[in-house]
Amino acid sequence: MTLVFILSMPGRASWNGRWSGEDHCYAIVKSFTGKKGKEKAEKILEIPHYSYGWSDGWRAAIQVSPVDSAAAKRYRKNSKGFCGYDWMVESIVKHGAIYTDHEKPVGSFS
Repeated sequence: MTLVFILSMPGRASWNGRWSGEDHCYAIVKSFTGKKGKEKAEKILEIPHYSYGWSDGWRAAIQVSPVDSAAAKRYRKNSKGFCGYDWMVESIVKHGAIYTDHEKPVGSFS
């Protein structure tokens, strides 16, 4: 199963209420193979929107959805990276939620 993780910034504490990257696609495509991989992907999809907020008022959101190979290819081609927030996707895959290094729980998401 292939999932796309799409980043947005719905909480914007900037001077003009905007995010400089709002007009771009920020996506990570991940494939989950085998029985365990499929089970993990299905667990991740139980929560289609993940979010993380900072104390300064900014909030990031990651939408997750399954994609076919053609859509995965389009996302990979059009993505402008992930603005340095790849760690959020890694946390979702490992823990089932977004945690920073100092917030991470013991154990992993199975």
